[in-house]
Amino acid sequence: MELGMIGVGLMGHGIAKNLLQAGHALTLLEHPGNQPVGDLLELGAATSRNASELTRRSDALFICVTGSAQLEDVMYQSEGVLNGLGAGKTVVDCSTVEPHVTLRVADAVASKGARFLDAPLTRTPKEAEEGRLNMMVGGEAEVLEEMRPLLETFCENIYHAGPVSAGHTLKLLHNFVSLGNCALLAEAVVCARRGGVDMDTFIEVLRSGGGDSVALKRLTPYVLHGDEGGFRFSLANCYKDLTYYVNMADNHGVPSMVAHALHQLFELASSMGGDRAVPRLIDLLDSTQGESG
Repeated sequence: MELGMIGVGLMGHGIAKNLLQAGHALTLLEHPGNQPVGDLLELGAATSRNASELTRRSDALFICVTGSAQLEDVMYQSEGVLNGLGAGKTVVDCSTVEPHVTLRVADAVASKGARFLDAPLTRTPKEAEEGRLNMMVGGEAEVLEEMRPLLETFCENIYHAGPVSAGHTLKLLHNFVSLGNCALLAEAVVCARRGGVDMDTFIEVLRSGGGDSVALKRLTPYVLHGDEGGFRFSLANCYKDLTYYVNMADNHGVPSMVAHALHQLFELASSMGGDRAVPRLIDLLDSTQGESG
């Protein structure tokens, strides 16, 4: 199969690398937001400056952009993906997108005779490079099974969430829980520091009880050693994902007091330094004074 890739960012770079290392022919869309692609070119990647042309030459197209607005732009622009789609092609969207946007894009893809999977990812760029991402897929089971050999080149776990948009719904649910854990831990770290608690003991107690979590594992290197390298997810992206989640919960009539509080926290954090990684939330909280102050 001829493969195309739009969005060679922190996650997309790892996806592209693993597809190439598995021996697949891959063409990348040239874009200023891409990570350096020199190593991908050495592995045999080609490049294209035009999304429509890239789509025409691809049997399967992977998209890994920031969010809903970026997906709609690359799909609907005059030289976008839709203009290059035809029967038998498959679009796999690995972005984090609002479910109602997913449904609209999937309908547009189907109108061209092509198939669509929403296939967002969890874990970090480190696991992307290692080929150990988690994927939640919305779409027809038959299309997923056809694409599975490709997906397994960069995913350790692949979950079929349900019909189109279920993958993006599940991703927003996951990030709500994950970022909620991060916010709780960040506040607790600041309180522990100000209370004179030994930080090694603080981490050990959480690990041995109900406070243990993947979020704790990812934040621990920063808490103890100032190392944020294992959690390279920006505060701006946190705020974006929580905006999507709050809107989704409100649309479903779900009580979302916790989500709204979390959304406000990450809105503040993003305004103070949106390009900073999640562990820096600890510093932002430590620089502020609570109500008792």
